[in-house]
Amino acid sequence: MEYQNTNFMNTTLTFIVPTILAFVFIKFVKSKLFQQDGYKNYPPIAGTMLNHLLNFKRLHHYMTDLATKHKTYRILNPFRNEVYTSDPANVEYILKTNFDNYGKGDYNYGHLSDLLGDGIFAVDGDKWRNQRKVSSYEFSTRNLRDFSSTIFREKAMKLANVISNAVKSGNSIDIQDLFMRSTLDSIFKVAFGVDLDTTCGSSEQGKRFTQAFDDASAISLYRYVDVFWPIKKFLNIGLEAKLKHDIRIVNDFVYKLIINKSESLKKSGATHSMKKDDILSRFLQQNNTEPKYLRDIILNFVIAGKDTTAATLSWFIYMLCKHPQVQEKVAEEIRKVVSMESGGDCAELTTRFSEESLERLHYLHAAVTETLRLYPAVPVDAKTCFSDDTLPDGYSVKKGDTVAYQPYAMGRMPSIWGDDAPNYRPERWLNEDGIFQPQSPFKFTAFQAGPRICLGKEFAYRQMKIFSAVLFSNFVFKLDKEETIVNYRTMITLQIDGGLQVRVSRRI
Repeated sequence: MEYQNTNFMNTTLTFIVPTILAFVFIKFVKSKLFQQDGYKNYPPIAGTMLNHLLNFKRLHHYMTDLATKHKTYRILNPFRNEVYTSDPANVEYILKTNFDNYGKGDYNYGHLSDLLGDGIFAVDGDKWRNQRKVSSYEFSTRNLRDFSSTIFREKAMKLANVISNAVKSGNSIDIQDLFMRSTLDSIFKVAFGVDLDTTCGSSEQGKRFTQAFDDASAISLYRYVDVFWPIKKFLNIGLEAKLKHDIRIVNDFVYKLIINKSESLKKSGATHSMKKDDILSRFLQQNNTEPKYLRDIILNFVIAGKDTTAATLSWFIYMLCKHPQVQEKVAEEIRKVVSMESGGDCAELTTRFSEESLERLHYLHAAVTETLRLYPAVPVDAKTCFSDDTLPDGYSVKKGDTVAYQPYAMGRMPSIWGDDAPNYRPERWLNEDGIFQPQSPFKFTAFQAGPRICLGKEFAYRQMKIFSAVLFSNFVFKLDKEETIVNYRTMITLQIDGGLQVRVSRRI
């Protein structure tokens, strides 16, 4: 295939490039260590980009280790400084107090735009504000809430049926794969009015799209530790050629979706006064219906509505397999709230499960939130500093610096969560009456905070709680092999590497 490396290029990239890079780093580090630029409070140097590259497969472990030594530190890069912080005061300053000075910037846009385009997760300024305004309105409508809840119940039921068949056969299942399919089906139905049906495996195109999108996400993140990616892109070799191939698959799928939706609306004689449940139909009513604009919106909705929710549900299953007593408490609360006895019928549960029921599931909400504390869907979020500044902890940052906060590391820090920070304990989110108590969004950063706080936060919680209610009221989950070591795949979102094999039995 076109993206296969030649032997010559492999040799060059494997041996010659690292040698040149090491030489550049030695000179660069020396100059940074001894320069006198007046920034006496610049963050301490904790490593270099080479360290990130060497630790890429365990990047968030590595960054957590650094964060325990320095709440704010910098990583040297030949072209810029990278400042990382896990100080809640700094996070509030970056995301809220001095919001206008920290954005995606050209650096992040350059790394992400091939995949995400001009979508809301890759842009600043008017492009961000316009999409934020339209999206904010859509997410606040009761119509979308009711429509999405109906879809979530339907997809949860379909997933439960697939799991029931696995129970009958006695086979283990990759629950993350099923969640990825089910949440993809959900977001495409809610956002775009399209039934993919990847949950039951009937959509070959949907599976190709998902694989290509996931691989493109991983390669996009790898660009942050590979300074030679622009050269590889220009030469169309290595991972950059693979990325180009994957994005072509993604684009073919999405543009076909846009064309079909537009033609469908025209044939139906759609007007502005007609009821439109899905988000794409609503965007098509806006002035800007240029396919590239719609493509970028769609892919940003996909990464927000599929990857994050499916990954969190997968880690949630993993946590409840490791803590069966929590799994039992979750199931008990669900049965109590919906007034059903153990082993109740799945279809009956979904018809009884109202919005009011969801609000009363405090322990389930706490258990999901505790999962997000330890396994945030977006483990690190990078901004660009637009002008010289000083953070609340006294450290200085310069114009052009990458400034990132670290949800993954922050969730594991005793200085933030106490000595039991590494432990999974849902009770930390409940008061003495068992009522869920939220924490500061600058301490619990899984959904960002400030003007960029995740618009889909309640949307995501609703989906995860509906899926959990259906599954845990009917099934018991155990790891296929207790000794299995579970790790993440380093990509934009925090997914379980290689999936999660579980065995399921009926709850009796």
